[in-house]
Amino acid sequence: MTPPAPGSAPSPSTPPAPAIPRAVAVASGKGGVGKTWFSLTLAHALAESAPTLLFDGDLGLANIDVQLGLAPDHDLSDAVDGQRDLAQVITRHPPTGIHIIAGRAGSTALATVNTRRVTALVGRLGQLAGDYAHTVLDLGAGVDNNVRTLASQAGMIIVVLTDEPTSLTDAYAFIKLTALRASRPDLRIVVNQARGRDQGERTHQTLARACQDFLKISPPLLGIVRHDPHVPAAIRAQAPLLTRSPHCDAAQDVRAIAAQII
Repeated sequence: MTPPAPGSAPSPSTPPAPAIPRAVAVASGKGGVGKTWFSLTLAHALAESAPTLLFDGDLGLANIDVQLGLAPDHDLSDAVDGQRDLAQVITRHPPTGIHIIAGRAGSTALATVNTRRVTALVGRLGQLAGDYAHTVLDLGAGVDNNVRTLASQAGMIIVVLTDEPTSLTDAYAFIKLTALRASRPDLRIVVNQARGRDQGERTHQTLARACQDFLKISPPLLGIVRHDPHVPAAIRAQAPLLTRSPHCDAAQDVRAIAAQII
């Protein structure tokens, strides 16, 4: 990876306390790296030991419900429109134990929601998160303002990437903009679809060197999820991986990451 040109150094100011207690935001610089699948599977792993809320924050392009084969009666758009309180759009998924706030794919209202509305949404989500041991925020791909607003309210931000050059470059861009917005954010790296642990570690080292050279931060490696044919099979079946193939490589890897968070 050839690092982008250096930018401004992160502010030394102390960041405000996260507005969403015990929240983990899952982000990526670009789409197609398995971010939503990872968010769902991580939430499932966490829910095996404690109550967990999964928030589909990919505004306008939500698909957690699709991956689970859900057809929720109410979703995030109802809360954004003011038709229902956020608590009233929570869908319970008994097979995984996850409580889900689903989005709505292709929703103009969600895709164009302004930052003021997102901030109000975060405040209400923070209140609801108090009833859960863990809250997982599946953010949209990219670095737009709403993505960074949601990310900044979580105690930990997991950046998911693969070894593709565009994934590395876009992950660096997300980390740079996040670091500029808040001093010392708790950024962690997950390398997905790795062809073995050695490759995953090399991918992380490439990104970490660029971050250290240009941003003076070194986001640690939280975990590596190995390439596993059981993952696309589970997605096609609209079934949770930990239920369908609980002992496969990728399932073991996500559970190991969840154990660190716990």
